[in-house]
Amino acid sequence: MTTAVTAAAYAVLVMLGLLMGVLGGFQHSWYIWPVPVSAIGWVAALFAVCYGAGRMMGGKLAALAPAAGWMVITMIWLANRPEGDVIIANDLSGYVYLYGGLAGILAGVLLSPSAGGESWLLTKHSYGRRPVEPHSP
Repeated sequence: MTTAVTAAAYAVLVMLGLLMGVLGGFQHSWYIWPVPVSAIGWVAALFAVCYGAGRMMGGKLAALAPAAGWMVITMIWLANRPEGDVIIANDLSGYVYLYGGLAGILAGVLLSPSAGGESWLLTKHSYGRRPVEPHSP
């Protein structure tokens, strides 16, 4: 039962990422004066969803699930169409949405806790298992 619930939760997170990619792709180019506020808002939302999913599910894989959905849709939106139309344009809002979104994903995944309890990033030893303490006689 718990495996099915976990799989369903990951599927919902991927679907959320797909939805964010579709909506963000069409709505990222709103400006207030020269500032692409909508793209900045989508970057913040993407970070919040990835980080929140990682914290709530207790692992980095959950943070990667919405990121994977967002990246699939975003890569589709970057392709040139035969008509010459593009969804994510080659302007400031497109760059903020694309590269800021990737940075938001990276930050959300790295700041999420690891499933094993301890974070590999914050350990005191270089890598691998904890060193064995010598026994004192």
